[in-house]
Amino acid sequence: MARAARSTSQGQSVTVDGRTLKLTNLDKVLYPATGTTKGDVIAYYAEVGPTMLPHLWQRPATRKRWPDGVGTEPEPQSSRGVFFAKDLGAGTPDWVRRFPIQHRDHANDYPVVDDLATLTWIAQLAGLEIHVPQWRFADDGTPQNPDRLVLDLDPGPGVSLADVAEVARAARAVLRDIGHDPLPVTSGSKGIHLYAPLDGDQTPEQATALARELARALEADAPDRVISSMKRSERDGKVFVDWSQNNGSKTTVSPYSLRGRPEPHVAAPRTWEELEEPDLAQLTYADVLARVAERGDLLAPLAPDPGRLEPAARDRLSTYRSMRDAQRTPEPVPDAPPAPRRAAGQEPIFVIQEHHARALHWDFRLEHDGVLVSWAVPKSPPTDPKSNRLAVMTEDHPMEYATFEGGIPHGEYGGGQVSIWDAGTFRLHKWREGKEVIATLQGRPDGGLGGGRRTFALIHTGRGGGKADRNWLMHLMEAEPEYDEAGSPSTGSGNVGQPAAEPERATLPEPAEGPDRGTLPEPAERPDRGTLPEPVEGPRRGRRPSTEDQPDAQGATEDFPAEVAPMLATLDDGKHFGPEEGWAFEMKWDGVRAVAYLAAGRVLLLSRKGRDESAAYPDVVEPLARLDVRSAVLDGEIVVTDASGRPDFGLLQNRINLTRGADIERAAQTWPGQLMVFDVLELDGESLLGRPYAERREVLEGLGLDDLGERVHVPPVFHGDLQAARDVSRQLRLEGVVAKRTDSVYAPGRRGRTWLKIKNFLTQEVVVAGWRPGQGGRSATFGSLLMGIPSPEGLQYVGRVGSGFDGRSLADLQARLDERAQPTPSLVGVPREDARDAHWVRPDLVGEVTYAELTGPGRMRHPVWRGLRPDKDAEQVVWERP
Repeated sequence: MARAARSTSQGQSVTVDGRTLKLTNLDKVLYPATGTTKGDVIAYYAEVGPTMLPHLWQRPATRKRWPDGVGTEPEPQSSRGVFFAKDLGAGTPDWVRRFPIQHRDHANDYPVVDDLATLTWIAQLAGLEIHVPQWRFADDGTPQNPDRLVLDLDPGPGVSLADVAEVARAARAVLRDIGHDPLPVTSGSKGIHLYAPLDGDQTPEQATALARELARALEADAPDRVISSMKRSERDGKVFVDWSQNNGSKTTVSPYSLRGRPEPHVAAPRTWEELEEPDLAQLTYADVLARVAERGDLLAPLAPDPGRLEPAARDRLSTYRSMRDAQRTPEPVPDAPPAPRRAAGQEPIFVIQEHHARALHWDFRLEHDGVLVSWAVPKSPPTDPKSNRLAVMTEDHPMEYATFEGGIPHGEYGGGQVSIWDAGTFRLHKWREGKEVIATLQGRPDGGLGGGRRTFALIHTGRGGGKADRNWLMHLMEAEPEYDEAGSPSTGSGNVGQPAAEPERATLPEPAEGPDRGTLPEPAERPDRGTLPEPVEGPRRGRRPSTEDQPDAQGATEDFPAEVAPMLATLDDGKHFGPEEGWAFEMKWDGVRAVAYLAAGRVLLLSRKGRDESAAYPDVVEPLARLDVRSAVLDGEIVVTDASGRPDFGLLQNRINLTRGADIERAAQTWPGQLMVFDVLELDGESLLGRPYAERREVLEGLGLDDLGERVHVPPVFHGDLQAARDVSRQLRLEGVVAKRTDSVYAPGRRGRTWLKIKNFLTQEVVVAGWRPGQGGRSATFGSLLMGIPSPEGLQYVGRVGSGFDGRSLADLQARLDERAQPTPSLVGVPREDARDAHWVRPDLVGEVTYAELTGPGRMRHPVWRGLRPDKDAEQVVWERP
C-alpha cells in the first residue's frame, strides 16, 4: 500500500490506500512512562493493520480515546481525560464506512474499520483502544449472529496472570468437549481472553447463555478459584469469568489493539504453550510486531475467509479468465476486475443456463459481490422438495454472462451450446460463505421454474479436499421464509433462512442424484459383514398395547397391533466400514425413540421402554390420527428443533416427564415436537418384519406421511455413500448416521451388525447414583453428579459430571435426587476424594453425557450433561464403544 507524505505548517498530509489524511502532533507523548508518541502509535497500527483488520472487518467499532495521553497510575483512565467515542462526529471523513444501529429511541452511525485509512484516522484522534462486539454486519448493514464466543478471565486481588492461565486451560478443556477449541489472548490489561469460533447459527442471547453456563461450570468445578458472579466484593483470590461480553450490545477490546495502560501493552494472541510459562506477562506493541513478523496471525482461524475481505478490490474473475481465450470463445471475457456491488435497494439477479456440453447440465448463477457465483447442476434444479440435486460449485462468472447464449467451440473449456433456461431477480435470505445459501427466485413467466417464486437452499457437503470439496446439495424449500411488517423474519431468531411457522431445515435434504445414486441397489450377499439375523415370521406376540378401545367413525372397533420391541443399532467407528454398496445411511436423530401404533384413526405412542407417551405429545399424535390406514406400526424418533431447524436434545428436555395437561399444551406450543419416521413394521394387519429394509422403505415412502403437516416427516436416506451422509450430518450438527443393510429384516429388541450407528462425537448413557454439593452460585443444588455403568462387578463408577446444566435442569434434578436419597452407595470403584462429601441416591435415573475420552481406569474425561433419558431403564445402559 503506497503512502505519500508532505509536510505543512499545520501537520503532515499522508495518502493511505488512496485516502488523504492530515496527521498532527506526531511528537506528542501518549505514554509518559515509556515516551511513546502519537507517531509511534500510528506507525504501530500501520504495520499491524494487515493482520488486525480481518478481526475488525464489518464490526461496529467503539473507540476509546486519550487525547492528553494515559496516566502512570495502575488505573490510568481514572485520572486522565479519556472518553468513549461510539457514534461518528460531524468531522468524520465521508469515506469512512458506517452502518446505523438502532437504540431505544434513536439510531447512531458506527464506523466499520475495514481498511488501513480508517485505522490510521482513529489513531490520529488518539484512539488507542478499539472495542468491537462478537458479531458483524452483513453487506446491507443487517446485524448478523455472532461468529465467535469470548470468555474474559479477569483476575481478582491477589491473583497472578499464571493463575488466570490455569483457569484458561480448564476452560479450554470444557470448550473442546462441546466442539469449540478456543484461542488465548493476553488482554494487555490484567487478564486473558478466550475466543472460540461460532458458525453463526446462535443468536447473541443463545451465545450469552452458553457462555454463562460455561462460566458456572468452571465455578462448580473449582469454586475456590473461579467465580461467575458479577459481585466485585466476592472476587478476592479468584478469577472472574466474565461471560456477559457475548451480549449483542457489549464489546471487547479487539485483538492487536493497544491498551490505555501505563505502558503500551497490546491485546496479544498467544499460544497455549506460552500459557504454561510461570513468568507469563503482557506484551508491548514492539513485542507484538516482532511476533507477527515471525509467526503471522495466531488468530487466523477466527478471521474470515480472505475472499470475503474488500470484495471490490480483489479480482474474483482471475480463475474465469485463466480458463478462456477471448479470441476463441464468444463468451464475455472482461479485462477488468468485477464491477462494483449493486446499488442499495436494487434486487440482485440470477440466471439458469441449460448447457449442452460433454455432459448436459444446468448452470445456476446468483449475483454476489459483483460477480455471478456459479454451480453446475447435473439434473436441473429440483422441482419437488423431496427430490434434491447435486450442485458442483464452479468458478465465478462475470455479470455479462447473465445474458449469454450461443455455442462455445468444441475443444474449448465448456464446449457446447448454451441457452437461458430461466432468469430474473432473487431475494436473499441467507449467505454463509462456503456453507449455505438460501434465496427466493422470481423467474420469467415462460421460464423453466414455471413463473412462480421458488426458494432454494444450497448446502455445502464437501469432504474437505479435492474435487469433492466443491459439492453442494440443492434443495427446493416448501415455503418462502415469512417476514413481519418491518421486513424482518417473523421467527425472531435472527436466522433469516427459515420459514416462520416451522423451520424448513427440520426436513433434511435427500442425497444428491448423481449417476450412481438414483435407485436402490439390489440386495447383495455380504458374508464379510457377519451373519444376518434369522427372518422373523411375524410380529412378536407380547402383550397388546393397552388403551381403551373406541369406535371409529363407522362404529367399528379396531384393536391396536401387537407391541414390537424397537430394533437396536451397534456402535461402529466407521473407519473400516468396507464396501458401501447394499447399505442405506440415515441421519441419527437427537431425540427419544418412539413406536407409533395406529388403529382406525386412533394412535398409541410408546417409548422404547414401553411407556405410553400419547398424552405427552398431542402435537405428534394428532396428525398421525389422520393417516388413511386401517392399522400400522411406525418406528421413529421424537425431536424438538431449534430456531435453525436442527434437533436440540436440550430443548426436548422441556417436553419430557410433563403430566399436567396445561403444562403439556404450553410446551407443545413453545417446543413443538416432530416425529421422524424411519421404518414401518406393520400395515393393515400384515407384518413387515420379515421383509428386507429396501421393501419396508418403499412402503414407508408410499404412505403419504409427509402430507400430514409439519409434525411428521419421513427423512431422506443416502444409498451407498457413507461419506456424503456423514458430511451432511456434520453440516447440520447432528449426532451421526445410522447405516442399515438394505437386505436386512427387522429384528425386534435385538442389536446386531445390520444396523450400525456411527457418531460424530462421543456420547454415553449413564446411571446417576450420587451427587456432590455445589458451591458459590450453585450452593443450593448439586455441584456434580456421580455416574455409573452396569458391569459384572456391579454399577461401575465412570466419573462425575458438573457442566451442561441450566437453572431449570438443576432444580428439577435436585428434586429427583432428594426423592431417591439412600444411606449407602450403589457404585463400586469410587475414589476416596470423590466420595468424601457425596450424597447417595437410588440408581434408577438415566442420563446422557458427551465426553472427550476415557482415562486409564475407565473414567470419562470432561463429561458434559446432555439431559435425562426417561425412555431408558438403568439395567439397559451399556458401554457404547466400537
